[in-house]
Amino acid sequence: MENRKVDDITYLKEKCKVIRQHIINMIGGAGEGHPGGALSAVEIVTTLYFRVMRLDPENPGWPERDRFIMSKGHASALLYAVLAERGYFPVEELTNFRRPWSKLSGHPDMHKVPGVEMTTGSLGQGLSVANGMALAGKYDGRDYRVYTLLGDGEIQEGQVWEAAMAASHYKLDNLTAFIDRNGFQIDGPTEEVMAVEPLGDKWQSFGWHVIAIDGHDIIQILEAIAEAGQTKGKPTLIIAKTVKGKGVSFMEGKAEWHGKAPSGELFTQAKKELGCE
Repeated sequence: MENRKVDDITYLKEKCKVIRQHIINMIGGAGEGHPGGALSAVEIVTTLYFRVMRLDPENPGWPERDRFIMSKGHASALLYAVLAERGYFPVEELTNFRRPWSKLSGHPDMHKVPGVEMTTGSLGQGLSVANGMALAGKYDGRDYRVYTLLGDGEIQEGQVWEAAMAASHYKLDNLTAFIDRNGFQIDGPTEEVMAVEPLGDKWQSFGWHVIAIDGHDIIQILEAIAEAGQTKGKPTLIIAKTVKGKGVSFMEGKAEWHGKAPSGELFTQAKKELGCE
C-alpha cells in the first residue's frame, strides 16, 4: 500500500507548522523535554512521513513499509507529533507526553508506540540498527528503504563511525541517513565541545555519497532524497543545515534550549510565535 503522494509544498509547510505547535504544547505542557533538536528537524521528518515513505498507519508492521529510525531519541516529541498526525494513534494522546502512565515517554519505545521502529535514547546506536534493517531488506529481496536521523552532537560517538564503515562495506544503497546539523548540543556548540568538521569529507572517506542541503527547505529535502534513491552501490548521507529551536525566537541557536521546557511567559510567547490556539 503506497502512502498518499502530496505534491503541494504549501501543504507540507502547513503540516510542519502544526507539528511545531504540537511539539511546543507537548513539552511546555509536560514541563520537560528537548525542544531545540525537535524543532530543528521538523521539515526532515514531516517530509519523510507525508511525502516520501511507503507506509500504512493501520498496519504498522506491514513488511513492505519503509523504515525510519529516530537515532536522536531525545527528540521524541517530534516523532510522536508526526506519527499522531499521520494516523498511527489519536492526536489527543499527545497531551500525555512524558506523563508517568503514558506510552509517550521521553524516549520512543517500540513496544508501546505504534510506528516506532526502534527504541532509541542511548546516542550512537540508531545507524547500526538502520544498517541491520537495510541489510535484512537486501537479504530478503524487499525493496523498502531505510531512513535514520542523527544529531550532530551524536556523531561524536564512536559507534556511529563503525556503523558508517559497515554500511559502506555492505553497499547499503537502500539506506539514507540525515544529520541534523544545527550546530549545538547540550554543552554548547559542537565545534567547541568536540569538533566534527570537515563533516562531508569524513563521510565521503568512509565510502558514502554525501549531499549538503538547507534542512528547512522542503524542495531541497525532496531533491536530496530523490538523488539518494538513484545512488547505487553506496549509502547516502544528507547533511541538513538547520537552526536549533527553529520557529521560536528565544530558542533559535541557543544550546540552553537543548533539553529545557519553556514555562510561564516564555511558554506563552513560544505558543504565540508558533500560532498555537
